[in-house]
Amino acid sequence: MNIPRSSFPRIVIIGGGFAGISLAKKLKNKNAQVVLLDKHNYHTFQPLLYQVATGGLEAGSIAYPIRKVVQDYDNFYFRLANVKEIDAENKKVIADIGDLYYDYLVIATGSKTNYFGNKEIESYSMAMKTIPQSLNIRSLILENFEQALLTNDINERNALMNFVIVGGGPTGVELAGALAEMKKAILPKDYPDLDIRNMGIHLVQGSDRLLDAMTVKSSQKAEDFLHGLGVSIWKKVRVTNYDGRTVTTNSDLTFDTATLIWAAGVKGAVVNGLKPEALTERADRVMVNEFNQALGYDTVFAIGDIAVMASEKNPQGHPMMAQPAIQQGNLLAENLIRKMQNKEMKPFVYNDKGSMATIGRNKAVVDLPKWHFHGVFAWFVWMFVHLVSLIGFKNKAVVLTNWIYNYILFDREGRLIIRPYKKKNIQSFTSDEI
Repeated sequence: MNIPRSSFPRIVIIGGGFAGISLAKKLKNKNAQVVLLDKHNYHTFQPLLYQVATGGLEAGSIAYPIRKVVQDYDNFYFRLANVKEIDAENKKVIADIGDLYYDYLVIATGSKTNYFGNKEIESYSMAMKTIPQSLNIRSLILENFEQALLTNDINERNALMNFVIVGGGPTGVELAGALAEMKKAILPKDYPDLDIRNMGIHLVQGSDRLLDAMTVKSSQKAEDFLHGLGVSIWKKVRVTNYDGRTVTTNSDLTFDTATLIWAAGVKGAVVNGLKPEALTERADRVMVNEFNQALGYDTVFAIGDIAVMASEKNPQGHPMMAQPAIQQGNLLAENLIRKMQNKEMKPFVYNDKGSMATIGRNKAVVDLPKWHFHGVFAWFVWMFVHLVSLIGFKNKAVVLTNWIYNYILFDREGRLIIRPYKKKNIQSFTSDEI
């Protein structure tokens, strides 16, 4: 990888998400050589992916070059790499661009979509964990309506205008709300020769309420907001299969749709090479102690979504969200310095700052440790928190400008098919590939 030798200990970080970037920032100009590896050369602000998918923002406004984050850091190196395996015995990382030895390794690879072993759903549904996936969803949504204009088959047209979102967490709720606003204010003007009233938006949730990690009141309020926007909500329903045309469930309920968006679960993006006893049986995550050390290892650490720090209070580990990742990254930087100085490390204690979700224009729910509120004020709080969390002044300015423009004109100019998405050819469709 052409990383020069150094008298300082080498810390290798795999992953440039919230956890990896937070760790890298805190290691700025410390007595260590830091190497950050990622398969993308940018950091993605994942909470706003749904706005890229629905044309509210362009991809560049929620991405930030990793090299720009670290360009002023001494003894710091970034390499565009896809890590294939970890050789912990020899303290080596094996990647597609070569091998690299480390003194300390930090796994911050985040999470990926969990299809729970269903290969058909994985093959035919749409995921939304990355910018390319969000751009695919945006293209497919618009291509569906273009195709609906061309078909004379009413069943075909309805399937093209029917959208099923699986998963009632923040991603599913926010995406459903954004689609509903498109149906209300944008699509009727873009497609006057289609009856947009026939567009269906279905949100399917396996449990008995939406946003089940939030308070019951916030959950109910989010459901009320979605109902008001015309979203059909199906609770206690589990999707069992999707063949590209028909969604089947664990009940008699089925959906005829050209678009299934899967937001029903995530699992860790594990790198091969760790001992089986260091991994969870389900969800493919790395078990860590209170110092974020992978179980059974002294110099291998894991932070963020990939890590499970089980405790009496959090038997399944911390929520797979940005805040735990950021806080773990910040503390681990301090602990790595302490470890290199032969000092005791500090145990991680999660500071739960709350959770929130937006359902649309003037509609959001916010749960803070001491306060819970909903509606317009919650919507402004949601916008403020997400705006200040973006990396880079330009990104903050572009996103704010877009939000103001969209709010005043009730419009989204990002509804562009920049790169057409070619859906798998499915026999049950009468038309050609979408």
